[in-house]
Amino acid sequence: MQDSEKALPLHIQNFLDWLDVEKGLSSKSQENYFRFIKRFTDWLAREKLQNLKPHELTPEHIWSYRLYLSRGDSLKKSTQNYYLIALRSLLTYFADRDILSLPSDKVKLARDKSDKEVRFLTLEQLKKLFATPNTRTPQGLRDKAILEAFFSTGMRISELTSLNREQMQILIKPGTDELELSITGKGKRIRTVYFSKRSLKSLREYLASRNDDEKALFINYRRKQGSPTRLSPRAIERSLKQYVVRAGLPINTTPHVMRHSFATDLLSQGVDIRVLQEFLGHRNISATQIYAHVTSKKLREIHKKYHGLVQES
Repeated sequence: MQDSEKALPLHIQNFLDWLDVEKGLSSKSQENYFRFIKRFTDWLAREKLQNLKPHELTPEHIWSYRLYLSRGDSLKKSTQNYYLIALRSLLTYFADRDILSLPSDKVKLARDKSDKEVRFLTLEQLKKLFATPNTRTPQGLRDKAILEAFFSTGMRISELTSLNREQMQILIKPGTDELELSITGKGKRIRTVYFSKRSLKSLREYLASRNDDEKALFINYRRKQGSPTRLSPRAIERSLKQYVVRAGLPINTTPHVMRHSFATDLLSQGVDIRVLQEFLGHRNISATQIYAHVTSKKLREIHKKYHGLVQES
């Protein structure tokens, strides 16, 4: 039997295999996806739709399932989204395997009045921001490297300011066009962050301008005598605010908006929300769900090919 002629429940094992091989999800994440998607297949059976094929799935079916989650089980909005995100991923799997079905963006997530609004910069806005620092000065080189690192890695401001120069020694080696770095983030959780070719170029130029022996990667050139050399989060916030004004960008752009921009860019390029959770270092998927408003596209190689046109300019 061809895959397109199989009933929806018969695709679940291949879907889980796809999550393993193509998405690289952990065994625990795969278990969660199975649990979330099983509620959908149980609902199909309850509605006597267990023989429904992928191409027979309609927006009306999706709407009825959303009503079931909301009214039948009376689940919280955030919990409903676990199941809806799993269903989205199933539809993304169908698209990736050329199995005719609804596009994943037909599955709308439940919205809550308490949902946080995600502020982020577009790629055009980011280009303007990156072009603002005066790279003829050491401070400008530093600030450009900071902006590029924010967008390339998605690090929190505290994670960025805690980096040490010795962690970046590989940057001075010729031919290096990407870097993976293990950091300890919020809650002492260790994760890997990725520096793009563009961000490495800015970091190299900044490090080449340094003629000191300070330990910190990012140093304060305007510190008072006796004050710490390491650049503080507050100093970065003040500096970013100045660049935002010069670039004509929204005044409420903060370092965390840069993190939102990183996450939104990845998700808009097709990165699965569970993978995004790992990039951001979130303990719970609920913290990552605020980005799920972004439309998914066809999956490609994570980060290196997903990370937006700004990395190619």
